[in-house]
Amino acid sequence: MPMPRRGLIAASLGLAAPALSSAGAQEAYPSRPVSVVVPWGPGGPTDAFARVLSQRLSTDLGQPFPVDNRVGANGTIGMAFAARARPDGYTVVIAPNSTYAVAPHLYQLPYNNERDFVGIGLLVSMPIFMLVHRNSPATTVAEYVALARRPNSRLTYANASVGATSHLASEMLLQSAGIEVLEVNYRGGGPAVQAVVAGEAGMVFMPAAAVMGFIRSGELRALGVASATRSPLAPEVPTFREQGFPDVEIVEHVAMLAPAGTPQPILERLNAACRAALRAPDMQPRLDALAVTAETRPLGEWAAYAAAESAKWGAVVRARNIRVQ
Repeated sequence: MPMPRRGLIAASLGLAAPALSSAGAQEAYPSRPVSVVVPWGPGGPTDAFARVLSQRLSTDLGQPFPVDNRVGANGTIGMAFAARARPDGYTVVIAPNSTYAVAPHLYQLPYNNERDFVGIGLLVSMPIFMLVHRNSPATTVAEYVALARRPNSRLTYANASVGATSHLASEMLLQSAGIEVLEVNYRGGGPAVQAVVAGEAGMVFMPAAAVMGFIRSGELRALGVASATRSPLAPEVPTFREQGFPDVEIVEHVAMLAPAGTPQPILERLNAACRAALRAPDMQPRLDALAVTAETRPLGEWAAYAAAESAKWGAVVRARNIRVQ
């Protein structure tokens, strides 16, 4: 008898073996819906990616993976909710590094990342661009820095959220260049980008997913990309390193986590399923449309990555004296 399609997928991912439930009985995983907590609002880059991945996991694993948006305080509301969930594999979190690596340095939290969560793995990365109004006199990062150094400079930058990767990228540039630019706070990435399009603020850093349309239409000018190499989304935009600012390097990473105590076999299965989904050829057009790049890493690499990421952004928060007002 030919094996059904679901059985073929499960076998290829190593999912056919049963997992122990909390009651000690054996059952196939997943045997019911898996809640995907997204600690950011609907329509944003993290949410959009989470929905694409969840749909694929539902197809591959044969159970729904519904997205549950729990919004507030730079993602920490959703993380606190997930930290209280049963560690049985039926609640996971998809969140950016601003939530799992930066927020603990800014907030007094009711949970501890190292104690209360375990990483399933990185999923995707998003390049971050520095953007100015289309009529700005600056066409390079160096020209922007020169403008900021002029006496009585009135340059401003739009901040979408305190502690977001876009905010930290702005602060990294100011520190690297030895300049100060007035910060103007907005309620989210959309309003921050629109403020620069309208000329209300002079500059913004933002993940590609939120701004590629403005770059391609010419409404915003990209001066630099903060990743280690140029982005294939806009290969004409040089990196900060190329322009003499090697300290400005930041990428928005999105990862999947689970409550601490989730059984190791389930973590391994979810890691394998995510990696298989993100490497599938038919997923590539969907990832391209979201302006994200797959970051499929083995489960065992999470601990070292998370420690380094937390140390890196903790140092930036302290050096720039970033505080939640």
